[in-house]
Amino acid sequence: MRAVQYRTIGGKPEVVEVEKPAPGPGQVLLEVTAAGICHSDDFIMGLPEDQYVYGLPLTLGHEGAGRVVELGPGAEGIEVGTNVVVYGPWGCGTCHLCAQGKENYCPRAGELGINPPGLGAPGALAEYMVVDSPRHLVPIGDLDPVKTVPLTDAGLTPYHAIKRSLPKLRAGSTAVVIGTGGLGHLAIQILRALSPARVIALDVTDEKLELATKVGAHDVVLSDAAAAGKVRGLTRGRGADLVLDFVGAQPTIDTAMAVAAVESDVTIVGISSKPAAAQVGFFRQAYETSVTVPYWGARGELIELVELAHQGVFDVHTETFAMADAPKAYERLHEGTLTGRAVVVPSL
Repeated sequence: MRAVQYRTIGGKPEVVEVEKPAPGPGQVLLEVTAAGICHSDDFIMGLPEDQYVYGLPLTLGHEGAGRVVELGPGAEGIEVGTNVVVYGPWGCGTCHLCAQGKENYCPRAGELGINPPGLGAPGALAEYMVVDSPRHLVPIGDLDPVKTVPLTDAGLTPYHAIKRSLPKLRAGSTAVVIGTGGLGHLAIQILRALSPARVIALDVTDEKLELATKVGAHDVVLSDAAAAGKVRGLTRGRGADLVLDFVGAQPTIDTAMAVAAVESDVTIVGISSKPAAAQVGFFRQAYETSVTVPYWGARGELIELVELAHQGVFDVHTETFAMADAPKAYERLHEGTLTGRAVVVPSL
């Protein structure tokens, strides 16, 4: 079968022929119908050899959708033929956090050698993939896998980040979204669906700001040195109750801290290729500003997102690529020229 792999440190992803996998005990084999491409992939492929820990060759893709085609011995709870998406942050399944569905924060995954697909385990950028347990599959029914697969990360990550701050998003509140690409354009829609907050979106191009407006942002601001002042102006000096930074570079983190209101939440979601950090301390930010760095989301939250998708909440913007064109999709991701989320369809 064909797969997209990262094979050498510093190299580019390649489309290669590999052996079709077979499910082991308790596992499930999917025929992949769609696989998302993410900035996290670009980040890990940019790591130097002394920091790279994901193994080689690595089949990429931690956003996966597919059809169940085979169950390994003892696998139960899912039927062959079911259309599903894959919950990516696999955990041990038995610890206190996993028991709550928070496998993204499993404290034992590392010691047990449990890795997410595409981030250590073979990922979804292949014609077939093995999923370690039926509990990591969420049925999607008749939803379009191309439009649904981004929810497994580009949707789940902002959904998790936003849910924890919902008590602060009352009538008259403001949420700022920095970066309106794959994750950001879904964050805007999640904010509009779950809260009455005024949404202000920041990005570096008019094209991306147009997308932000299209999916529901109340106001858009060019993300530059003057952005913080403009946001303060739009909020009559008060600032934002929630700031979501989907870029994570030093300039955007600085902007996030500069627009944060008293008793606000600043959530840094994006991962920059260069070291970046928020400056926290007396007189550095508004009083009682909480700064957090979340990772992915819980299994139950992905189920909730799929339910919202069935209700027609999301306008997921995607660019579709054939398997042979996946390396080109990664080039465009690196260049920042994608609109929305890149999705690879192996059948093309």
